[in-house]
Amino acid sequence: MRLTPVAILIAAVSPSLAATYPITGDGVNCRSGPGTSYSVVKSYSKGQSVSITCQTPGTTVSGDSIWDKTSDGCYVADFYVKTGVNGYVTSRCGGSAPPTNGGGYCRRINAAGMSLVEQWEGFVARPKPDPIGLPTVGYGHLCQQSNCAEVKYSFPLTRATAESLLADDIPKYTSCLASAISDRVVLNDNQWAALASWTFNVGCGNVKTSTLVKRLNNGESPNTVAEQELPKWRMAGGQVMQGLVNRRKAEVELFKEASSKQAHPSCS
Repeated sequence: MRLTPVAILIAAVSPSLAATYPITGDGVNCRSGPGTSYSVVKSYSKGQSVSITCQTPGTTVSGDSIWDKTSDGCYVADFYVKTGVNGYVTSRCGGSAPPTNGGGYCRRINAAGMSLVEQWEGFVARPKPDPIGLPTVGYGHLCQQSNCAEVKYSFPLTRATAESLLADDIPKYTSCLASAISDRVVLNDNQWAALASWTFNVGCGNVKTSTLVKRLNNGESPNTVAEQELPKWRMAGGQVMQGLVNRRKAEVELFKEASSKQAHPSCS
């Protein structure tokens, strides 16, 4: 039997059916309040299961402002808890009901999208200039400080830590994408992942001013828009790059791959 959203919510908050969720990072801090300025009460290891008693807004971590209060009585950033839903899964701390829109956007992308980004960004273990001279590391992480000092993982990166870094970075781009695309535009998870890959590659500013987004928001067929507009984004440093031509082709192919799973305007 397929559960309705109400049934799922009841199951999440019912003490007799308390769900546990795995932690996705190593040494994830659980704090005395919903924010990074609160003191650390304890830490969780990757894969450890936690039970969520309620959720509340707090300091934004990698594009996610939700914090989960665990059965240990402390708060952990929801970004590091794999609930399977990109939004509230239980009641707000204080008793109010959770938002019904699933958080407004998928902060992550599906496996096909992650694989596409990894393929076309390429793996770099230590910071070095990309083809147009920008310092990057991992799978396309653009360095914000000298030698990518902001990266919390040790160099040289392994493929596993590079994947974790990419997962940390993706929400910044999906958040931008969600703010640019009207809620009237319905996209499945493959369409969403393809556009997230494009956003990751070209940057938020370009996405927000693009003809692609304008056409989507004007109600044109998403498949037609993607097929016509994505291939135009093939230049870097004033030159057509064959790698970008190939990447855009792969993004169009993923965009047009059928899926019944909705990702925008809310995950389901």
